[in-house]
Amino acid sequence: MPLTPTALQDDHVLLEPLTLQHAPELEAAAADGELWNLWFTSAPAPGQAMNYIEKALAGLAANTMLPFAVREKTSGEIVGTTRYYDFVPELPRLAIGYTWYARRWQKSHLNTACKRLLLKHAFEALGCVAVEFHTDHRNLDSQRAIERLGAHKDGVLRAHKRRPDGALRDTVCYSIIASEWPDVQRWLSMRLARLSNS
Repeated sequence: MPLTPTALQDDHVLLEPLTLQHAPELEAAAADGELWNLWFTSAPAPGQAMNYIEKALAGLAANTMLPFAVREKTSGEIVGTTRYYDFVPELPRLAIGYTWYARRWQKSHLNTACKRLLLKHAFEALGCVAVEFHTDHRNLDSQRAIERLGAHKDGVLRAHKRRPDGALRDTVCYSIIASEWPDVQRWLSMRLARLSNS
């Protein structure tokens, strides 16, 4: 089963297949908050967006990743990026991550809208049995955001990866399985309605 680039959208956001043409807009989005200086994010530093996208597209070519640019609907701006990764087609199963947004869109309705679209496509179009989320054990904001999605905390992989600075990180693992998706979808829709009206 190949991962096929496709656009996902609702009233709030358009997730469009990531291309090299997104590099200038991604650089501008990452500059809002100088996101490359945050030790827990994968946002590219100035001048590195093209290389960042090329690595994501290599993952697409290997059928392990499906990267998206995040376009906010009201402004029409590219405000970040996200992707599927660690795709296991035999099950199928995948993870959602490499997600970052310009600072002005953090802690808004945007993340809930993106995750609802990604989860819906994973479970309903790709037929996934489970979707995973991984985050640094020090990134408490990310852990809280994942838990607000309704994901189950599966455990911690100690000394699992290296951060950009070379330090070892422990990875906190979460998942949502297919049987949980209907309830999670209802919860996310209620949460999105509340956030977008506030």
